[in-house]
Amino acid sequence: MTTQSFILTSYNIHKGMSPLNRQVKMQGIAQALESIGSDVLCLQEVQGQNLKRNMQYNEYPDQSQHEWFGEYLQLQNSYGKNSEYENGHHGNAVLSRFPLDPKHNVNITVNKLEQRGVLHCEVQPLGWEKPLVILCAHLNLFERDRVKQYEAISQYMRNEIDDDQPLILAGDFNDWKRMSCDRLASNLGMVEAFRHCHGKLSPTFPAKLPVLSLDRIYVRNLKVKDAWVHTGKPWSTLSDHLPISAEFTLV
Repeated sequence: MTTQSFILTSYNIHKGMSPLNRQVKMQGIAQALESIGSDVLCLQEVQGQNLKRNMQYNEYPDQSQHEWFGEYLQLQNSYGKNSEYENGHHGNAVLSRFPLDPKHNVNITVNKLEQRGVLHCEVQPLGWEKPLVILCAHLNLFERDRVKQYEAISQYMRNEIDDDQPLILAGDFNDWKRMSCDRLASNLGMVEAFRHCHGKLSPTFPAKLPVLSLDRIYVRNLKVKDAWVHTGKPWSTLSDHLPISAEFTLV
């Protein structure tokens, strides 16, 4: 038996807090993610630890969020710590229904104010000859910084990932001007899933009234069957971003 298709969702969960940081939304996020039943999750702004919020909110879990979501959703999980501070740290996480092999957390920090990374994992869909490479990314707010990060990602991929491996690069690219993120993809032979299916990108931020297309799923050596953004409630109240999903099959 072979996995014929799978669904991946990319989602900036805003550290499990509501858009204005007034309410803990962990339970709501978990229930919403459970309802869509994705096979692989690429999550950004995942709180590894926050001692201050542990004390402030009874419903804030003591354990790291990637472990908490992994238990709730019964998915294997991996975490890459990017930003560390006095009360804790946060980063990216990959969760998978398939066997998960964490590889590397790539440091793409280019200034002291924004600590960023790309989490590299491999997952093994049933019956696939080659594992599926997952890169979960969160990039800087300024274009000049992102240009450096695109170069770092390109170099890493060329050095570490075989050209013929099925590959997904997903996350929050903060490319609000839509200036150069697609150049990164075309240079590496990738297509953006939503644009491939619908001819344009879809806005994902801010969640209540989305106008900016910050969240993307780039893919190589896979066929995109469909792609969609999760809009409306409950998503508009859970985080400041909307999640984006796509369904893939082998080429």
